[in-house]
Amino acid sequence: MEYSIRNCELTDLPQLVVLCQKHAEFEKAEFVQEGKATSLEKAIFAENPKLYCLVVATKETIIGYVSYTIDYSTWDAAEFIHMDCLFLEEQARSFGIGAILIEKLQQIGREKNCINIQWQTPQFNERAIKFYHRIGGKGKDKVRFTLNL
Repeated sequence: MEYSIRNCELTDLPQLVVLCQKHAEFEKAEFVQEGKATSLEKAIFAENPKLYCLVVATKETIIGYVSYTIDYSTWDAAEFIHMDCLFLEEQARSFGIGAILIEKLQQIGREKNCINIQWQTPQFNERAIKFYHRIGGKGKDKVRFTLNL
């Protein structure tokens, strides 16, 4: 499979929204497409971005993405990368692309003096859990809560 990994570009936003929707469907989560492209544009392309995004691009389209933020840990008194999403189209899986995306985040984290990368995945996503264990990720049993505002 021929692909490249690069920073998300403005022209990627329509396809990124489609990938976000597919990711949400995979995780059995609600997704409202309305306004997402505009909101993502403001977050990713602001002078001081709130969100960073790398895409997996082929000649025709993007087939995956990883998004992340730089956050601060009270316990560690240090910055860390929070990997918000990692998603690959089905046809892009099992080529080592996920591992390469994680390696890119590790490189970014080291450059920004972050102490680690943190993320979560649903318990039913056994394929992802196996992948994360294989690359050295350590799981923690926690329950994630959301409180709508």
